Amino acid sequence: MKTIVICSGGLDSVSLAHRVAADHDLAALLSFDYGQRHVKEVEHASTCAARLGVPHRVVDIRQIGAALSGSALTDNVAVPDGHYAEETMKITIVPNRNAIMLAVAFGMAAAEKADAVAAAMHGGDHFIYPDCRPGFMEAFQAMQDAALDGYAQVRLHTPYIDGSKADIVADGARHGVPFAETWSCYKGGEIHCGRCGTCVERREAFHLAGVADPTDYADPDYWQTAIAKGGA
Repeated sequence: MKTIVICSGGLDSVSLAHRVAADHDLAALLSFDYGQRHVKEVEHASTCAARLGVPHRVVDIRQIGAALSGSALTDNVAVPDGHYAEETMKITIVPNRNAIMLAVAFGMAAAEKADAVAAAMHGGDHFIYPDCRPGFMEAFQAMQDAALDGYAQVRLHTPYIDGSKADIVADGARHGVPFAETWSCYKGGEIHCGRCGTCVERREAFHLAGVADPTDYADPDYWQTAIAKGGA
């Protein structure tokens, strides 16, 4: 199955890229610059593409991202610390982000006669991000079936959709992912902050998976406090 992987450069999508490379015909990695403050993640996607020997395409949609205002990822809004279970994390939603990226990816896949687009949404995303839920994925596939009717058949491949972040870490470890060469932190500093929602989730996932975490965090112990508070 000739597959294009949407790869941000984060732990989830890099793990997915390695999985697809092992199980399918990995055609390319596709990244997006949507004006995110942690755009340095795209550099890690480029490193992954070079490692796997496939092209890396970066689509510049910064003007679109600027129109999706109000998110801590794209606007002049502070990225909150804490666990994703907390209400404050909703400020990290970029409205329609995945719908936009997937639409571009499906168009590219159809043009290049690829069979599938793979994306790394997982069960931990469902609570906070509506365009990471199974219902959205099913509806998007139906929309694309209609949009490409008679021209191409492209499938949406989301093998992590019912799994946890810890499951992804375990899968990445099985496929030899160099986790130190992935980027998660929403704050985009020199090293992972250890305090934002995605850093907390990352640190917890390694712990639950029983896999050594090679990540350098500015605050390596905060995750335990955040998990306790988020689960309260």
